[in-house]
Amino acid sequence: MAHLKIGNADFHWGERTYLMGIVNMTPDSFSGDGLGINLEAAAQQALSFARDGADIIDIGGQSTRPPGRTYGAGAAPVTDAEEAQRVVPLIKRLAQTLNVPISIDTFRVEVARQALDAGASLINDVWGLKKGVELARLAAERHVPIVLMHNQDGYEYKDLMAGVVASLKISVRQAKEAGLPLEHIIADPGIGFGKEAAQSIELIRRLNEFKAALGLPVLIGTSRKSHIGQVLGGLPPSERLEGTAATVALSIARGADIVRVHDVKEMARVAKVADAIVRGWPK
Repeated sequence: MAHLKIGNADFHWGERTYLMGIVNMTPDSFSGDGLGINLEAAAQQALSFARDGADIIDIGGQSTRPPGRTYGAGAAPVTDAEEAQRVVPLIKRLAQTLNVPISIDTFRVEVARQALDAGASLINDVWGLKKGVELARLAAERHVPIVLMHNQDGYEYKDLMAGVVASLKISVRQAKEAGLPLEHIIADPGIGFGKEAAQSIELIRRLNEFKAALGLPVLIGTSRKSHIGQVLGGLPPSERLEGTAATVALSIARGADIVRVHDVKEMARVAKVADAIVRGWPK
């Protein structure tokens, strides 16, 4: 069974599903949970997530809300300094009290550097090094793992699965060339990023193929996303809990190792039952 150490925590892939709890230090999150610069609220949310079963806390300071029919113009861009100002104080605070590892959700190398200095121990790159391989070099220098997510501008694919896998294989090769060992790389198919609703649903349905093609641990983030709302007749993010639960359970059945979620307590229960069915119960 493959093993990875993130911070002080041991992750044994295949033993159970791990939960990544989302803390958005942004005012414009698509999911409606952005906390802006409310440091106290964010700290309490992170601590609550850890108590409720989160294995990783993922902290982001730049909204990835996409442009389009659902979200209008998309997220407002911020500078490196603004993004760092949103996340670094929280990471410093949590590093003193949190008993689970902290992930920094960024594609900017300087933000990641400051976050690692503050106590983060995982980099979550939503652009899979397409914004620059410096993130992989930083991860290699600091001996921390990285999540490489598939992302692209637009929704055009000759073959969806082949295109996503090929793109991520390039990202993985770049990471290895930058000095990162293969066991420090986690793959994410990028649900909702450069994919329309039907494409996102297809990737969830075929997640086992995705995992087999890459041979890496898989993180998936479906929580509250627009494909769920579209399936449910246009429900807003606040009413997508049950739909999220369905995607989490089915992703686990198809091989997900980490699920990235907003509703930690509820999804921890979903994951526990799904694991009992998929991996065997009792243990």
